[in-house]
Amino acid sequence: MRRRDREFPLNLDLHLVVDNYGTHQHPEVKNWLAWHRRFHLHFIPTSSSWLNLVERWFGELTEQCIRRGSFFSVKELISAIQEYPKDTLNKQRA
Repeated sequence: MRRRDREFPLNLDLHLVVDNYGTHQHPEVKNWLAWHRRFHLHFIPTSSSWLNLVERWFGELTEQCIRRGSFFSVKELISAIQEYPKDTLNKQRA
């Protein structure tokens, strides 16, 4: 969170979606959050293991499409992101 605090403009509130892992509730984390009011934690339900699949899919999108790509404009990046699910589905069917 310290890194995110440095990377993002101070006038932005930052909303973080996190699991219910104990470290997010640790007193040191709670104390840090009390001093950094722009951070807002949103906890996923404990019975939402299906979200791991969603997280995995976005990880694959990031690794296979975004980081491996070279984009000269935001429009090209958006296009690549929109094409990724189609390309992935076609590869699975082949």
